[in-house]
Amino acid sequence: MSSAAPRTTGQDHLWSVDEHLEDILTTVRPLEPIELQLLDAQGCVLVEDVTVPVSLPPFDNSSMDGYAVRVSDVAGASAEFPAVLAVVGDVAAGQASLLHVGPGQAARIMTGAPLPPGAETVVPVEWTDGGLGEGPATGMRARSLAPEGAEGHVHVYRPAEARAHVRAKGSDVKSGDRALEAGTVLGPPQIALLAAIGRGTVRVRPRPRVVVMSTGSELVQPGEKLGSGQIYDSNSFALTAAARDAGAIAYRVGAVADDAETLRSTIEDQLVRADLLVTTGGVSVGAYDVVKEALSYVGDEDEPGSGIEFRKLAMQPGKPQGFGSIGPDHTPLLALPGNPVSSYVSFELFVRPAIRTLMGLDDVHRPRTRATLTARKALTSPKGRRQFLRGTYADGSVTPVGGAGSHLVAALAHADALIVVPEDVESVEPGSEVEVVLLG
Repeated sequence: MSSAAPRTTGQDHLWSVDEHLEDILTTVRPLEPIELQLLDAQGCVLVEDVTVPVSLPPFDNSSMDGYAVRVSDVAGASAEFPAVLAVVGDVAAGQASLLHVGPGQAARIMTGAPLPPGAETVVPVEWTDGGLGEGPATGMRARSLAPEGAEGHVHVYRPAEARAHVRAKGSDVKSGDRALEAGTVLGPPQIALLAAIGRGTVRVRPRPRVVVMSTGSELVQPGEKLGSGQIYDSNSFALTAAARDAGAIAYRVGAVADDAETLRSTIEDQLVRADLLVTTGGVSVGAYDVVKEALSYVGDEDEPGSGIEFRKLAMQPGKPQGFGSIGPDHTPLLALPGNPVSSYVSFELFVRPAIRTLMGLDDVHRPRTRATLTARKALTSPKGRRQFLRGTYADGSVTPVGGAGSHLVAALAHADALIVVPEDVESVEPGSEVEVVLLG
């Protein structure tokens, strides 16, 4: 990475939440499409419509284990006066050569097996004696255990209508139908459909690779012993999990000490596997806020305006933020505050939409709704800042969880929503209607 003049507009401008988000979303571009094998495409977004090349199912087949027969041969059949038909053989799923069912005949047929020529319907085995002459059968015996079941005669105790227990060719999807639309996120059901219509690969936008790193000499890996003045690194775990939840392939980097050169070197090493970089901590105005020190002058001298810009936002929590691009490929980087709640709220508001934009999704935001505030006292909010309070949402009501402190990670663990208090509102009374961002 080469040195370049830092972006400066953020230093003397108090950005709104909407301005910062708009800057991010107009800068970040969807990843280029690639062709992937089906399982590798799980979680990815289709970039083109998929048309069905062959009807599904591709042939009429049985939905039951039983006997393929002609309708007229079982008309009027009853327990007292069963229809007695000659069994001409078995039809199994995947069988290529088919038997022909003529008048007075039946063929044992298995679930999924093609309906043989001449047959018009399927009688479930429970409506017959299974070809064993021992009264109503409870199931189809394996041919190896009852070879006589595939020959001789079968007694049928109930009539069947035409096409009963038959899955018609094309009853799921027909050749030429649109199976999936461009923009579809491929989950297990979509992968199943693609496989069922014979698609081995599909053209998608890949899942973004997101590298997450915390900064701070006080941070210790969970599982290790804490020393004096140390805390466990929770932010990198929270944000890596959040990135995966958003649809990314996320990599967590161990906490980086408060040293600008070490941080710069670590970021350079991670660029090779990153479509997006996220740092947490070191973006405020302290003497050891090394993210600002390391990245303020990092950019590309061939691309004026590149580099990371550090901003103050009119929001609480999450006032200090950084955003820009870094490295030869201009990889976007979002620098978030270090307090746990600040970093997580910032992720939900800014990083998650960036990830979803990289994926090529149309709707990149968490759903929002209106809810009635349930609280014991009025909520207060600083004038001129948009506040995001943790809450629990249920049945059209939202209840605050914990206080407004940006270090209250325990309260965050119990929240499933963010209560939004606008910049021009300083107090919200219980019973008021508020905007809510739904997190789960």
